[in-house]
Amino acid sequence: QVQLVESGGGEVQPGGSLRLSCAASGSISSINIMGWYRQAPGKQRELVAAINSAGTTNYADSVKGRFTITRGNAKNTVSLQMNSLKPEDTAVYYCKLGWVRNEYWGQGTQVTVSS
Repeated sequence: QVQLVESGGGEVQPGGSLRLSCAASGSISSINIMGWYRQAPGKQRELVAAINSAGTTNYADSVKGRFTITRGNAKNTVSLQMNSLKPEDTAVYYCKLGWVRNEYWGQGTQVTVSS
């Protein structure tokens, strides 16, 4: 059984920063992709950023230059450094881990950007 545990959400003022972390445990393929998605009220869940096991990254246009996704030294951990946060970044952020014919989601963590 694969489990994902997220941490680091919260409330911050516009222009502030937050760091999200996700740790996966269980039987996990060494070739995989970890990423962050978000879902705002009334909107579809969307990709924010992803990184594969080779370190290749992919970002949504709306977060390029502000967010950075990295994989930790510990196997199967991923972090999302979010800088210059905007009110439109407010959403529930979900960690996702996937490989061929498998995908797993975290429980979600709330990020609120408000003055």
